[in-house]
Amino acid sequence: MRRRSEHPLIAGLLCGLVLLQPACATLSTQEEQQLGDEAARELRKQLDFVRDEWVVGYVDEIGREIVAASGPQAYPYHFHVVDDEQLNAFALPAGYIYIHTAIILEAANVSELAGVMAHEVGHVALRHVAKNYNRQRNTGLLYQLFALAASIFVGGYAAAGGQLLGQLAAVAYVNQFTREAEAEADAFAVEVLPRAGYDPNGLVSFFETLREQGGPHVPEFLASHPATEHRIEDTRALIAGSDLPPGLAVSDGGELEIIQRRIELLTSGARWQP
Repeated sequence: MRRRSEHPLIAGLLCGLVLLQPACATLSTQEEQQLGDEAARELRKQLDFVRDEWVVGYVDEIGREIVAASGPQAYPYHFHVVDDEQLNAFALPAGYIYIHTAIILEAANVSELAGVMAHEVGHVALRHVAKNYNRQRNTGLLYQLFALAASIFVGGYAAAGGQLLGQLAAVAYVNQFTREAEAEADAFAVEVLPRAGYDPNGLVSFFETLREQGGPHVPEFLASHPATEHRIEDTRALIAGSDLPPGLAVSDGGELEIIQRRIELLTSGARWQP
């Protein structure tokens, strides 16, 4: 895997996206699509992707089921697997979803993985990036691009900016998804997962597992999201108030375990090269 210092994301995003200044305060769907397309093109140069057809196909199938259960969407969705040992997943504007291998390996069952993916689909479907842009429009386009990089890549990736670190720290702080947006994405997942055939309790159990394993250091996927404990409690309450149909999938008969082992075999050699 590449070292984080080798990801010049901010420079690439600025070069690719500087022409996207909107004529109005809120990003249109067309502008959001262009923003996502440009950022995704840059990420293809910067990240280490798992390209194994079985692994990618497995994640893509889960994603397609979630999107199909979400109703009509403004964008086509693209699901990618990133070879990264940090527990993280993120979404770009206009339907680009990225799942780190660490998330897949840590999932105890398919409902947990589907829960994480449904949450990220929720951010896209509810257009939280565009709404965030609208809230921060007075900071200017340049700051918006810094904020996009910082909010997508918590910590190490954003730090590649070097001299821009001070600006990034401040902008990342104000540009984190709001508590309301996180609650909306969680509620979206709780609503959509049963329609896709998955038990929504997987979302809660995955968050709980990460929190417990993190000890005093909250795992990255949770650290980038505010009020984790409250979100877990609120999501539990939403599920308790839902009329869940019987037979929702928690396990997939061992398929996840096969994919996990395949990832381990595919990535272990690259990680242990001298």
